[in-house]
Amino acid sequence: MTPLATCSDTLFAGLPARELTLPQGDRLVVALLGAHILSWQSGGQERLYLSPQSVMDGQAAIRGGVPVCFPQFNQRGPMADRLPKHGFVRNVSWQADVAELSANTAHLTLRLSDNAQTRTGWPQAFAAELAIALSPGGLKITFRVQNTDQQPLAFSGALHTYLSVADVSKATLQGLGGRAEWDSVTDAHAVAAPTLRFKGQFDRVYDAPNRPMLLDQQLQIEQSPAWANTVVWNPGPVVCAQLADMPADSWQHMLCVEAAQVFDPITLPPGAVWEAWQQLQVLNP
Repeated sequence: MTPLATCSDTLFAGLPARELTLPQGDRLVVALLGAHILSWQSGGQERLYLSPQSVMDGQAAIRGGVPVCFPQFNQRGPMADRLPKHGFVRNVSWQADVAELSANTAHLTLRLSDNAQTRTGWPQAFAAELAIALSPGGLKITFRVQNTDQQPLAFSGALHTYLSVADVSKATLQGLGGRAEWDSVTDAHAVAAPTLRFKGQFDRVYDAPNRPMLLDQQLQIEQSPAWANTVVWNPGPVVCAQLADMPADSWQHMLCVEAAQVFDPITLPPGAVWEAWQQLQVLNP
């Protein structure tokens, strides 16, 4: 009899979580806090970066993995003066559905809707879903938002994916060549080079690519056209040393490649649904 993927309840650093495991060995852990993917192992390697100094108290946002940023990116959004950086959904608990499991895939959806906690800072009715699809060597994350209010819903956001790299100073990212680029460190506008390399602080926003990106010739990264932007970020040694929830040398081992909506908020009329995804695929595992 062919074995099936499994989904089990677990604790990760004391946080309630779900663990998906495929018969082939791929494994994923997602916390109910923030629907935050904490670990994705494929081909015997951890593919995400999670800071060992991240606060896991159930209150603060987790540093690393795949945070969900909503309803704003950074401090850019229709209510930037009232909402915390990157919004609030990464700081509240979500509900997990029953997983759908087969011999080669595991699907898990987590849900969040407005409640007394969310309405204290954002008086908007909404329903959000994070759908996770795990396959051998592959991870697809789909974010859906429905406006359940009687008024328009405006938001920005991102899947703030932290990827693990052996040495960021030797890393390469391809696929953004020719796209419009804004360097937030220098406030300079340019056109992206065919191959991005990383030395020191790197914080740039790109027009989303129209083809897959490739990290170190090992990981293919795609995103749906519903995301207008791609953000590439590494804090570099100076900024990293100022972050209390990251070891001083951890900038060397991570690179964020984010599917994002940065500049122009999405506006949904009452009842409308928006959906966007990011997909990661290990090459030659």
